[in-house]
Amino acid sequence: MNLEAQLTALKTENRNLPLTERATLSCLLAKQLEKAGKYELAFEALAEFWPEREGSPNLEGLDVLQQAEVLLRIGAIAGWLGSTDQIAGGQETAKNILTTSIENFEQLERADKVAEARGDLALCYYREGSFDEARVQLRTALHILPQGNDDLEAILLIRAGIIEERTRRLNDALRCYSRAAPLVERSQDHALKGSYHFEYGLVLGRLSDPENRGDYLDRALIEYAASSFHYEQAGNELALARVESNLGFVFFKVGRYGQAHEHLNLARHLFLKLKDAATAAQVDDTRARTLLAQGHFADAERIARSAVRVLERGGQQALLAEALTTQGVALARSGNRIRARALLERAVEVAETVGDLEGAGRAKLSIIEEFGDKISAKELITIYRSAIDLLKSSQHPETGKRLINCAEALFNTLEHLEAKDQKSEELTWQGFSFKQHVKESEKTVLERALRDAGGSVTKAARLLGFRHHQSLISLINTRHKELLSARTKIRKRRRPLFSRPQPSNKNVSIETTKDTPRSQGSILHVEDDKAVLDVVHDVLGAKGLRVDSCVSGRRALEILRSNTPYDLVIVDNDLPGLSGLELVLRLQAMPHRRKTPVIMLTGDECETESWRAGVKAFLRKPEGIDELAATIDRLLRQRKARNR
Repeated sequence: MNLEAQLTALKTENRNLPLTERATLSCLLAKQLEKAGKYELAFEALAEFWPEREGSPNLEGLDVLQQAEVLLRIGAIAGWLGSTDQIAGGQETAKNILTTSIENFEQLERADKVAEARGDLALCYYREGSFDEARVQLRTALHILPQGNDDLEAILLIRAGIIEERTRRLNDALRCYSRAAPLVERSQDHALKGSYHFEYGLVLGRLSDPENRGDYLDRALIEYAASSFHYEQAGNELALARVESNLGFVFFKVGRYGQAHEHLNLARHLFLKLKDAATAAQVDDTRARTLLAQGHFADAERIARSAVRVLERGGQQALLAEALTTQGVALARSGNRIRARALLERAVEVAETVGDLEGAGRAKLSIIEEFGDKISAKELITIYRSAIDLLKSSQHPETGKRLINCAEALFNTLEHLEAKDQKSEELTWQGFSFKQHVKESEKTVLERALRDAGGSVTKAARLLGFRHHQSLISLINTRHKELLSARTKIRKRRRPLFSRPQPSNKNVSIETTKDTPRSQGSILHVEDDKAVLDVVHDVLGAKGLRVDSCVSGRRALEILRSNTPYDLVIVDNDLPGLSGLELVLRLQAMPHRRKTPVIMLTGDECETESWRAGVKAFLRKPEGIDELAATIDRLLRQRKARNR
């Protein structure tokens, strides 16, 4: 009998059983469903004793042992649901329930059950980012666990390895998996075997790039293949999605970005389908980091921002800090240094608050890497010393390389300042020019102001006492052009959505006829708002793209059924006649259009539904219009690469 059938039987046929038997059956079924990653169904299996997620467990009529068993299962499932659904305070609720279960088991002197409950409690601390507390729980569990509980010992060791991997203590993680290996080998539990191969593959993947070990990459791929096999046997779709996500991460780390995107996009689709918003957000963070490596800063920032929004709703603060770091780096490389610095400092604060010292240290290194030339030497030294203190326990080779590179940046800054001081001390009257000396002194003061202002011309102007920042801009442009690189990137003022830009030299018609040549790409835009149509037409026309427009979903469907060639389709969801989501689904059913990428550009809250329908990108109006050209460029290049 499969798990769903057992759940139906529990709800119907087993109602006449005694309460104690129903409790035992509910706990056993909930544990099986948990192993299969079916947390919602596990909640249903426990419904008699846990009728409402936010409510207290119903333990009336159960003895102390049965209460402890029910609380253990409820606490474990509450932790998983708090993670997948991003429930605020979800981990804290789970921790309270598990703590009560531990107290009951300790009263009964059931060391094996105390160890199991502490293992689940450690997961709750891990999800919050409280890694030291998670370590304490796992060490205690392993210490008190009686001999002969091989499967539970393997589970605890695997979880200990997860903690060490997350905090970049990779050698410690490998030792955990080495201890677990013989226990896993003897086990008949496919879920346990899948978990072991998955986590072991993750560590090997992390070691493959910084140590330049191709054999590690090959071994990681073998471990993921074994993990997929066992997870399939266990029926765990969520875990299979995690394998896809980690394959994407491995390919990202070795620079195979096309393969990385393929696996990451599939993983994200699966997580959204399975309603695991938190892990989908983790995938988004990796997608953003991949785009950063490719130089697509605007796309990376948009996706990282989306991940941050999701993770802010839950209690997984370590993951939030990581996403904030990615978004901050993307903004810095896009030229928005002020906002980027604020995000990176917030990442440090969030990580330090929950005890994720490694995450806080990595965020500080990002501040040095992105703003080293805009920070005063004194502040640079302070940040670097703090980063060393936070990362002193890290065993990740990449972290060591970053520390060395940041030290080099620090030394370069100090050498630059020392050279200036030495030049001043060696000043002689031979060939002296008063004007040149004044100019060089002026440059030194301006350069210091820009550095202390983080590259912001407006702030530097205030430090210098200028009444308006244009005075400083004029000085830089006319007398000190070499300081242009010391200021933040000049950002174009955002054009209002409904303003018309200046006429382009390229005459691209919205309603294009057959005699219009296809240059960089041919696009169908489905939108019933003429103002938006016009702005998108002008933006894309300036890029040499041919744009056909259509104002209704039904008319667009007719066009797409024809053989008119289009490289890409842009749709709004709120359309007369046929919604954008329905249009995308119809398009996916057309053999000659299945490979045509679709962008959903809408103001509707339908992102999850859009990804499920099959879009390749989701942008929100009106701000998404600024990202449209870069997104189209990326999708068309990806399509071209696949067609080679």
